[in-house]
Amino acid sequence: MLVSIVVLFPFLFISILRKEWYPVFFKLARFWAYIILFGMGFIPIIKKGVKFKKGESYMIVANHTSMIDIMLMLFITKDPVVFVGKKELSKIPLFGFIYKRTCILVDRNNSQSRRAVFNSAQQKINLGYSICIFPEGGVPSDESIILDDFKDGAFRLAIEHKIPIAPVTFHDNKKLFSYTFFSGGPGKMRVMLHPLISTSNYSIEMKKELNKKTRAIILEELENPSF
Repeated sequence: MLVSIVVLFPFLFISILRKEWYPVFFKLARFWAYIILFGMGFIPIIKKGVKFKKGESYMIVANHTSMIDIMLMLFITKDPVVFVGKKELSKIPLFGFIYKRTCILVDRNNSQSRRAVFNSAQQKINLGYSICIFPEGGVPSDESIILDDFKDGAFRLAIEHKIPIAPVTFHDNKKLFSYTFFSGGPGKMRVMLHPLISTSNYSIEMKKELNKKTRAIILEELENPSF
């Protein structure tokens, strides 16, 4: 990981100097993800219930269990995706420098920040990008939790911007690369890309219903793996 950061950082840095260069950054980030995943001995196994169409935007939501989740998400998405994440992560040295220039940052304690997220998401969607949110809001500190409660932000944004939800289930990330030191190891990382959920018939008042429906799909796959 350290070697790949040192080698790729100059190219990543140049690619984030202008907003219109984000597709270039995304391609470099995907290349970085390939190096990290295969270099650490992880083999992604993807089962597709949907095929993303080029030029269309989606609200991609997935369970969040590991630091490797973002790399795996980059691996499975070919067209530009913009992540929505916590503002606090921008303070991490080196990573934070890239993070705050490529992601949509949210301060959950600030209502103005939440409005800024809406406006930023609209700009990205207008450019044909998809948005990715881990709706648990972070990795649960209790590793026995299979799937934490979802926050409503992703579903509100999807309804307001009239884009479909694309649920994604990561099966093995916590087992292979958890936050517990001296645990995990190389192996297969199963990913389920579920069929899209249209938001065309949902109103803002129905965001909780959409939230529960999406969470139920991911939880069912975690408890009863389809492969």
